[in-house]
Amino acid sequence: MRLPRSVLRMGVASSLFCWVSSALAITTGAITASVASPDCLAYRVVGICYWLMCSTFGCDLQTSAKVSHYVPDAVVSSYMVTGHNPWIDVAFMSPPNPSAKDGGDGTTNQSHENNLAKFRNADVIGHPAGAVFSKFAGEFGTVCDGAGVPFTPYLLSVFDTIPWRWNIPESFYPEALTPGLREIGSRALLNLWGNVYPRGGFLHQTDDYKASAVVAQRAGDIVTRPGQIHVYQPLLALPRDGYWPAGPLFETAPLTGKWQELVPTLMPICAVFPNYLPHVQAFDGGYAWALWRPYSCCQRQGEIFLGSVDFAP
Repeated sequence: MRLPRSVLRMGVASSLFCWVSSALAITTGAITASVASPDCLAYRVVGICYWLMCSTFGCDLQTSAKVSHYVPDAVVSSYMVTGHNPWIDVAFMSPPNPSAKDGGDGTTNQSHENNLAKFRNADVIGHPAGAVFSKFAGEFGTVCDGAGVPFTPYLLSVFDTIPWRWNIPESFYPEALTPGLREIGSRALLNLWGNVYPRGGFLHQTDDYKASAVVAQRAGDIVTRPGQIHVYQPLLALPRDGYWPAGPLFETAPLTGKWQELVPTLMPICAVFPNYLPHVQAFDGGYAWALWRPYSCCQRQGEIFLGSVDFAP
């Protein structure tokens, strides 16, 4: 019996994701293949767009479907050893320099104590999937453009020395001084991973995976906002007729963005921090996630955009 092409495609995607193991690094090819995830894409038809099409014979009302889905805008790496981004093909972008040479964890040198003070570098670089993602998402219908440009650096913490390594001036912000404000998780629910502010590389967290996830969230928080006191470029798109781009990223809010783990475990699903997915510790301190962001759009059907109507949720 000959299987339908859609079933074959799903089988290939499933086989890619069945390989789940610890890894020291990841290549561009593996990251590109990882976009074949219906869970991360979350494609939906959410409404109708209205357009006015005019010619010499008059004007007609045209409609098109309004769709919503997530786009892998960037790969966010959080790693211990300066210059050792686990996405090996872009590691050259973040070399050690006189103001950002080292990384690692602090310790009391007591064997019975955990390393509490941790430092992580972070890189936010445009996701490489490009045309591969467009082809995958195009099988569901209209595809919305994301903000990320493949291989474009949006934040390289080795060049963001003063805010990233000295927490200046964000250590004096209300978000950094007020317990319970801008935190990833909750003390009440006993799942507090860390604080978003100050958005630098230092934090206190005994779990290496959670520490790296918090730093990744901080980096994503910076690049999805304009005018931040960091050395970066915004990962944002401008709205236009029939196009509604993602806004600022917020912790524990999947409607603003979600994460797909790439290193040390290549995962087929997306989630937010904190989560209860299996967490594998990377013994070299290198982690990476794809940041998927929500976009809505509709296909242009006329010269004048009249508006849109969303279906009831």
